[in-house]
Amino acid sequence: MILVVLDHDGSKLRKASLEALTRARKLAEALGARVAGVLLAEGPAPVEEARGYVETLYVAEPGPYTAERWAAGVLEAAKGGARAVLAPSSRQSRAYLGRVAYALRAGLLEDTLDSWAEGGQVYATRYAYLNRVTQKVRSALPAVLTVKPNTTPLAEPLGGQGEAVALSLPPVPTLEVLERVQEEKRGVSLTEADVVVTGGRGLGGAEAFQKVEELALLLGGAVGATRAVVDAGWRPYAEQVGQTGKTVQPSLYIALGVSGAVQHLSGMNKSKFIVAVNKDPEAPIFKHADYGIVGDVHQVLPSLIQAVKRLKD
Repeated sequence: MILVVLDHDGSKLRKASLEALTRARKLAEALGARVAGVLLAEGPAPVEEARGYVETLYVAEPGPYTAERWAAGVLEAAKGGARAVLAPSSRQSRAYLGRVAYALRAGLLEDTLDSWAEGGQVYATRYAYLNRVTQKVRSALPAVLTVKPNTTPLAEPLGGQGEAVALSLPPVPTLEVLERVQEEKRGVSLTEADVVVTGGRGLGGAEAFQKVEELALLLGGAVGATRAVVDAGWRPYAEQVGQTGKTVQPSLYIALGVSGAVQHLSGMNKSKFIVAVNKDPEAPIFKHADYGIVGDVHQVLPSLIQAVKRLKD
């Protein structure tokens, strides 16, 4: 069995889960195994949608999220004989999958770009050293892998409905969660967006991000921010792109007033196309941009918005 942890928002599966399913099917074909999924939730979950993608769906309600509870849910599903466990890469999966790998005595391959089975082992590629090199790594079976978003085609439904199995979880000793602050949902998920529009310190203030949001909305993308912007309180941490924030790999990355520090580049330098706007012609970001505009971002940004509007009309 190849087990996939299916992330969701309570009403539908996340795009990253469909990528993980594609990887799971590839491993299952090579290993002669079946694909099963596990849904973990503390409330509503898209059970019927998920049943359309797997032969067996394990469903558990471990309660409010903690790494210990989520690990217990995955391990209960893995008792069905999991030879590999896959999940979308996220801060949450990093917290609980290490526990899963330890309990299964499995290799842990994180943030993988591709994965395959060969000779009874699992191989994968991933970025390293601030995304400057690509590593090839391997693990004996069983293996636990996380799938980097926007690296894999989305899985299609199987055309039938898999069996749903309710899991009963034993009490798990855990930390008590005293308070949870729900991240405000703003349009497209940053890590899954096909277009990311990021503002840097060069924008000058929080009010300038109204135009950034407008451009992102027109392009059907997400808003990103540099660490300096987040530290200044102009934007929430959830939007930070870079070494200490989120890593993105969209088809189009627009950097507005972003200088291009190495810490920021490590979070976005694998974007397919990079467009940079900066008044400093020597800004490091231009060394990585496919298209660069040297100019005042406050003059260029409104022009970009108008150009997109004309194209959409």
